[in-house]
Amino acid sequence: MNETLTPQLLNQLRALLQQSRQHLQQNINSAMVQTYWQVGHLIVEDEQQGNERAEYGKQVLQQLSNELTAEFGKGFDTRNLRNMRAFYLVFPIWNTVCTNLSWSHYRALIRIDNAQARQWYLEEAISHSWSARALGRQISSLYYERLLSSQDKAPVEQEAQTKTSELAVSHKDYLRDPYIFDFLNLPHQSLIESNVEQGLIDNLQKFLLELGKGFAFVERQQRISTEDQDFYIDLVFYNFKLKCFLLIDLKIGKLNHQDVGQMDTYVRMYDQLKKEPDDNPTVGLILCSEKSEAVAKYSVLADGKQLFASKYLPYLPTEDELRRELERERQLLLGDE
Repeated sequence: MNETLTPQLLNQLRALLQQSRQHLQQNINSAMVQTYWQVGHLIVEDEQQGNERAEYGKQVLQQLSNELTAEFGKGFDTRNLRNMRAFYLVFPIWNTVCTNLSWSHYRALIRIDNAQARQWYLEEAISHSWSARALGRQISSLYYERLLSSQDKAPVEQEAQTKTSELAVSHKDYLRDPYIFDFLNLPHQSLIESNVEQGLIDNLQKFLLELGKGFAFVERQQRISTEDQDFYIDLVFYNFKLKCFLLIDLKIGKLNHQDVGQMDTYVRMYDQLKKEPDDNPTVGLILCSEKSEAVAKYSVLADGKQLFASKYLPYLPTEDELRRELERERQLLLGDE
């Protein structure tokens, strides 16, 4: 076995990782899953000629980890590189990988030796929108094995549903921070709320792609009337996966407590006056050009239940900005280990 790091492998991985950064604004999760699968593919093909071996060149792996960590930051230690290699070996055909699942999901799945059980957990995670924590809980409790061995499956299924409800995918899994509106092509001096709002409506399809999965546009400047006053919400969407309305308020400048209070009022009124009985509680999202950590920490935003604030960027970030954002997201994912 070759125990020296080949320049070709390092160059291929450099090109691959740099390319993945360019797609960050579209979907950092799917880009990460695809990138890590390709990293595993390149490692297996270069060092093992496509054959699975019990032993792996520890010296090469350590050298590779040192080089990638120095250039791309944390997330490429030898343990994670072994996970990427195992990811490719378990899912050698890219078409069998679902990018709706995160890297944390796949780290749990690749540890399952039984191929049938692994596929069952994968399909259930997609079907029931299990979070990575919920999937890990099901695997550790041997949910698949208990279902197979139980003649009466209803109690097992009910117990699993109860235990995973508190670990269910939350609003945070559907909301991003930051959002990137480079498709608006607005100069900095044109960043006023009406211009941004009009630009989002003019580019509604691209805006929906940036919002993410499950969103549908409802109305712009939707009016809510009370006994003595009319209120107008900038943008209203509905998410069919969360089964709830999303109210968006656009703000230029730094987030303040008045912005939060206004959105809190909108959400409360919407729940009482617009929401149907079978809808989940309304979610409010304040899109601002600059966030305030103090406001986020010392307001109802800290509860993380129905009110959220995200920063939006009217341009594609620089490479350094992308690097910092990718590192932030990667640390969140690796923190689940």
